[in-house]
Amino acid sequence: MPDSRRGLVLGALAYTLWGTFPLYWTLLEPGGAVEILAHRIIWSLGTMLLILVLWRRVPQLKALLRDRRRALIISAAAVVITVNWGAYIWGVNNGRVVETSLGYFINPLVTVLMGVLILGERLRRLQWVAMGIAFVAVVVLTFDYGRPPWVALVLAFSFGTYGLAKKQAAVDAVESITLETLVLAPIALAYVGWLMSTGQSNFASHGVGHALLFTTTGIITAIPLMLFGAAAIRVSMVSLGLLQYLAPTIQFALGILVFREDMPASRWIGFGLVWLALVLFTVEAVNHRRRQLRLVAHASAC
Repeated sequence: MPDSRRGLVLGALAYTLWGTFPLYWTLLEPGGAVEILAHRIIWSLGTMLLILVLWRRVPQLKALLRDRRRALIISAAAVVITVNWGAYIWGVNNGRVVETSLGYFINPLVTVLMGVLILGERLRRLQWVAMGIAFVAVVVLTFDYGRPPWVALVLAFSFGTYGLAKKQAAVDAVESITLETLVLAPIALAYVGWLMSTGQSNFASHGVGHALLFTTTGIITAIPLMLFGAAAIRVSMVSLGLLQYLAPTIQFALGILVFREDMPASRWIGFGLVWLALVLFTVEAVNHRRRQLRLVAHASAC
């Protein structure tokens, strides 16, 4: 199989796994979102440390810890991704799977907006149109829900901030995720210990199978990250950009078909506007990429 095709397969697997996460988090009930999140951090740390040793990347982690600037950025990213994970788990376990899918649909647009506001990047005309349509969509959905779609907005902005921090740090996935979970693990361990001491823990309280599911949160976190990392070095950013819509599409379908969440007409209109904005945004990005390649090819030929 050609390397690029292998990359597409690996990327599709990563986003498919992320898209099916709602089915997994509900299996951990009656555990609350914070308890599930704490276990995810703890077991992810164990998984990542094992991967770090097996892949012989301990020296890279030590080098990262000596780099104060990058270590601080990754620590900040750890806090942000914790907010993202917590909001996502809470949304899934509180009947808002469709709204969580909205968060990941609008994430590319939010990332571009953050690039404008924080990095001073400039938008092209069609990008501004897409952003305007997305804003109207959020207004429509706010009226539909009777409140701002805050779960979606928290997911989009937290993941956008996380991506920005990771870009600034420029650290490989294995070392980055290991440090992130290492930073958060003491708090997670303290919380889980408090739950157990007060008799409020759901871990090992509902049978061996349920307890084992908690321990798999680390593997469930690591596998798609490793698949994504392998895909990222084999396919173009445009291909990855198109693949990223796979996860929220699966989440949206699960929300409607499996979890039977309501989708009144006004909500369909809001989502339709989001999809229109994404189509414009994606078409513009692909065309811009092609123009840039043609310019480079022309310059090389001259």
